[in-house]
Amino acid sequence: MRKIPIALQLYSVRKDCERDLYGTLEEIAKMGYEGVEFAGYYNRTAEELRKMLEDLGLKVVGSHLRIDALKGDELEKTIEFNKVLGNKYLIVPSLPKEMTGSKASWIEAARLMNKISGKIKPEGMRIGYHNHVAEFKPINGEIPWHIFFKEAEPDVIMQLDTGNAMMGGLSADEVINIIKRYPGRAVTVHLKEFSATNEKALIGEGDMKWKEFFKACETVGGTAWYIVEQETYAYPPLECVKKCLENLKGLLQ
Repeated sequence: MRKIPIALQLYSVRKDCERDLYGTLEEIAKMGYEGVEFAGYYNRTAEELRKMLEDLGLKVVGSHLRIDALKGDELEKTIEFNKVLGNKYLIVPSLPKEMTGSKASWIEAARLMNKISGKIKPEGMRIGYHNHVAEFKPINGEIPWHIFFKEAEPDVIMQLDTGNAMMGGLSADEVINIIKRYPGRAVTVHLKEFSATNEKALIGEGDMKWKEFFKACETVGGTAWYIVEQETYAYPPLECVKKCLENLKGLLQ
């Protein structure tokens, strides 16, 4: 068992980032988060973002990017930006409907990501895919997540979002079994609570079996980073992500 560091997906505090990016990153660092994952760059250059993170002792552990940013002429710009930023994980958070409507389209999406993976690997970067709910809604009896990851090469990161998967109908045990089914591929995972009775539950307050999940990540998942993401708020967003981290540290003891 090994200690896995904890980062925050900045989408959790996007309004705070829009208002005061440096101040928000400073708060995140003070809470004890070791890294951040981007979902947008708030009109800053890669150099500006890198300097902020370096000043605050934060690492960049990924960026959520539209698939179009990884295709054609846009790919070169994306590689250059992320090289300067110091980010090696390029994660696609969702796909447009035309790429997800059938088994054939999911297979084609995986093959596209395999091609992109081959192009960015020489730069020391990896592509990945992150789930919402649709990935676990069957298409003719087959689960899109499994259609995709059977076709995707091992270099394509499986960024499993626990809360989204459970919203898609999976039990906590089924979420844990996904990590076991794809050994070494859960390089970064999204920690998000799910509760059948409280939609604003924070990590540790819902139905997820966190200790079993962490064991799977630490022993077979190949997980390099845990990434907290909170999208519902019982308190102001910064307070929510602070409480999530506190709860998480308690669960990891």
